[in-house]
Amino acid sequence: MTDSASNHDQMVARRLRVVRQAQGLSQRELARRTGVGSGTISQIESNTTQPSVAVLKKILDGIPMELATFFSFELLGGDTPVYRKSDHVDIGARGIEYRLIAAQRPNRKIQMLHEFYQPGTASGGHPLVHEGEECAVILSGVLEITVDDEVFVLRAGDAYYFNSTRPHKFKNIGDTVCEVVSACTPSF
Repeated sequence: MTDSASNHDQMVARRLRVVRQAQGLSQRELARRTGVGSGTISQIESNTTQPSVAVLKKILDGIPMELATFFSFELLGGDTPVYRKSDHVDIGARGIEYRLIAAQRPNRKIQMLHEFYQPGTASGGHPLVHEGEECAVILSGVLEITVDDEVFVLRAGDAYYFNSTRPHKFKNIGDTVCEVVSACTPSF
């Protein structure tokens, strides 16, 4: 294997781990969503096997993320204290931008997102559940959040904070883009 191929394989492994964790998905949950075995996902992320394009596309469909987006963001090294807007990695889905701050930073302890929900878009059909806590401030627009079975409507200046093991989901119920800055620990 050439150094170039080896570097490409390591990049795929690292990118997949960054994207999966940023979405708050365990390997098992991603496997459930995609029909690709959790062992296969683990092997890809540990760089012991390389996925075919078809398998990688199937995995990314479970996030969801386009192949072009997966390969387009830059994985920077180092421990820089500053991340420019152009460094933020969009790990969102159709109608939602989740711009991950410092995706490239090794050993991040916080997941911070700059989120943009188009009118009518939601975080997904299934509630999210993962370890940790999360909080956010609504910068503009209207966001409906459901935690357990309780529904809340938040507007600019409102905030939320809850244990992420509680089932939760988000939806823009307004007629303009809803902008949110959120943080979650542990980092995914």
